Amino acid sequence: MPDQKRDYYEVLGVARTATDDELKKAYRKLAKQYHPDMNPGNKEAEAKFKEVNEAYEVLSDKEKRAKYDQFGHAGVDPNFGAGGGGFSGFDMGDIDLGDIFGSFFGGGFGGFGGSQRQANPNAPKRGASLRANLTISFREAMAGVEKEISLNRTENCDTCHGSGCAAGTTAEICPDCHGTGQVRIQRGGGGFAFTTTAPCSRCRGTGKIIHQPCPDCHGDGQVRKHRKIKVRIPAGIDDGQTISMRGEGNGGLNGGPAGDLLINISVIPDPRFQREGSDLYLEQPVSFTQAALGAELQIDTIDGKVKYNLPSGTQTGTTFRLRGKGAPMVNGRGRGDQYVTVRVQVPTNLTEQQRKALQNYAETMGEGSPPPATPVRDFFEKKRKKKN
Repeated sequence: MPDQKRDYYEVLGVARTATDDELKKAYRKLAKQYHPDMNPGNKEAEAKFKEVNEAYEVLSDKEKRAKYDQFGHAGVDPNFGAGGGGFSGFDMGDIDLGDIFGSFFGGGFGGFGGSQRQANPNAPKRGASLRANLTISFREAMAGVEKEISLNRTENCDTCHGSGCAAGTTAEICPDCHGTGQVRIQRGGGGFAFTTTAPCSRCRGTGKIIHQPCPDCHGDGQVRKHRKIKVRIPAGIDDGQTISMRGEGNGGLNGGPAGDLLINISVIPDPRFQREGSDLYLEQPVSFTQAALGAELQIDTIDGKVKYNLPSGTQTGTTFRLRGKGAPMVNGRGRGDQYVTVRVQVPTNLTEQQRKALQNYAETMGEGSPPPATPVRDFFEKKRKKKN
């Protein structure tokens, strides 16, 4: 009786029109599900795993898939129906089992073509960078300032100079992993063996064994220290910008350089000045007579007050520019400008003499005298009478 095989598309759970990506996705899912290491001693799972691999080996090959689509199992297996044969091997194509199963075993995956280069655990490594926040005033941002911040960071132990060993001793290269920090583990069975890599348990992945640890750092090679760092903040720095101080972060490992210290700057807003890039903006109140007749104004800038001759007839909302009076550019190449917007203030609480003077002015302009103000009480009484 001929061998009975399931349809390969049915095995992978895909349609006959499935794309290469859909085939690969289905294969990955089923290979994980039925892998022998995930189902130890389960013969049924092992059989399904072989069936899944056989189906993918055929359908992932365009030529074999075409023959299978035309002739079925007989088109790709000459032993099909002859009472023998069976699955004897397959080509993994572009599928990397290390990619599929590596996450299961906590390490690299080998044995299926290709190898993974293991990083030397004792190679010099750069220390981690640190971050800090610093708040300054608007004036400090404009002029530049030096501040001091406190932080905790790791540094190489002064006693053992980062080796982690007590004085007069040295570390031994781990005999199990030979200094790589990784060991290979053979897995699988039934003609489907492979190897994985995992951190060496004897040296805990360090590649070395310290028999007599340093009494100060306890074999770590690094200690935690509290430091005060002086930070020079350049003139013109803006809110949200970051200052990088090279080598002021955590210490490196195995002789590697220290990381950097990244300081995020927050600038407290000024009640009068607004900033956009390197330009500053200011509103300048002026009286009605100053706007009408012109005046010499004292304008606030970050350098102090400067004189400005306001032309007669200046309207409220008029903006003028003071060149080079803006914020300094951090790169030291000049300064922005300051823009001043005039706001004419309408006089209130006039004296009788001031009111008459304004009325005379209005008459000369042909505006006439303003109507007398209606008391609020009389206004509402008239409204009630109209309703009645």
